[in-house]
Amino acid sequence: MATIEDFQKLDIRTGKIIDVQNFPEARKPAYKITIDFGSEIGIKKSSVQIVDHYKKDELIGKLVLGVVNFPPRQIGPFISESLTLGVPDKDGKCILIAPDKDFAEIGGKLF
Repeated sequence: MATIEDFQKLDIRTGKIIDVQNFPEARKPAYKITIDFGSEIGIKKSSVQIVDHYKKDELIGKLVLGVVNFPPRQIGPFISESLTLGVPDKDGKCILIAPDKDFAEIGGKLF
């Protein structure tokens, strides 16, 4: 069982997607996204398997939640620096978790 101390070790922040690229080398369809997590954390890259529900142009400027204190992870030729959070739809395809107000603070920490 996880404790509150375990949860508090995660650094989950609000970020704004500033760039989206196709990731043709990925085993499953994915995008490479660049996220601005504000002045304290900075810019991080992430690989996301969200092509079923999102087009590249609709992702630019979208707010998302991401774990920013995991070590970088090699995904094929790409280094993912953060974990972008999502939940499954009825078919197991990813839906991004995002603040429900577009004025959420970039870099704001989940509490």
